[in-house]
Amino acid sequence: MKNQSFRRRVGFALQGVRSAWRGEASFRQQVFLALGVLAILMWRQPEMIWWALLLMNCGLVLAAELFNTALENALDHLNPERHPAIEVAKDCAAGAVLVLSLTGFCVF
Repeated sequence: MKNQSFRRRVGFALQGVRSAWRGEASFRQQVFLALGVLAILMWRQPEMIWWALLLMNCGLVLAAELFNTALENALDHLNPERHPAIEVAKDCAAGAVLVLSLTGFCVF
């Protein structure tokens, strides 16, 4: 991807988001939850700090879900068979998504 135009790099990034949307139910669920948070923010009209905190957390959760998806796909491609070290890596990535989700729930 080095020396590619900005427009082309954005296209690659959007393709990654589309792939996660199509292939990962958990990513779609997180997107719908983020939209729900946005709807509640619009309805309740809290102070700007709450908008910032909750939207930042939603973005972090979605980014973590994308990283988790990328890691799972790469590891499955490199070693399709079960391996304890790969299971630990996948579980840790899923744990990161869980921690961010729970943090958002606590802030909410």
